[in-house]
Amino acid sequence: MNLPAEKPVSLDEARAAEAFLLREARLLDNERWDEWLSTLSEAIHYWMPGIENRRREDERGACSADHMALFDDGLRDLKRRVARFKQPSAWAENPPTRNVHLVSNIEVFAGDEEGEYRVHSCFVNVRSRGLDEQYQLAGRREDVLRREAEGLKLLARRIFIPNATLPCKNINTFL
Repeated sequence: MNLPAEKPVSLDEARAAEAFLLREARLLDNERWDEWLSTLSEAIHYWMPGIENRRREDERGACSADHMALFDDGLRDLKRRVARFKQPSAWAENPPTRNVHLVSNIEVFAGDEEGEYRVHSCFVNVRSRGLDEQYQLAGRREDVLRREAEGLKLLARRIFIPNATLPCKNINTFL
């Protein structure tokens, strides 16, 4: 994967992007779905590819856009998932899953367009259900944040986990 040139940003811009990610984690942990949706750009692309175990010399790499994705969502899809979480018929979420999102290793660079930022981060998502059911997902994210009229919005998220198979029953969460 060819990475674009990384142009530094000011400390204030970097801090604003970091604050955005930390607030997002808190909103998700507290199931403040509508507030979380309001942080997304209308043009959001939320993508998490499936990982394939390939040899180093295989130029396709571990994932590709034309292969399976665990998430390949726009705003409409994300709103549907939130609406499903809120339904009384969502028995798998009653009692609700308790989430903790940890975000670290945040790096912020200038984006391709004016007012955009490329943000790299690592995450751990800990989910707990019932008395003894707990799962952890860890990975990396590549985000594009864009300054819009209402402030910073998430324009694109690419999520990469190191697992070729999910280490949990489902992925009924946002990462």
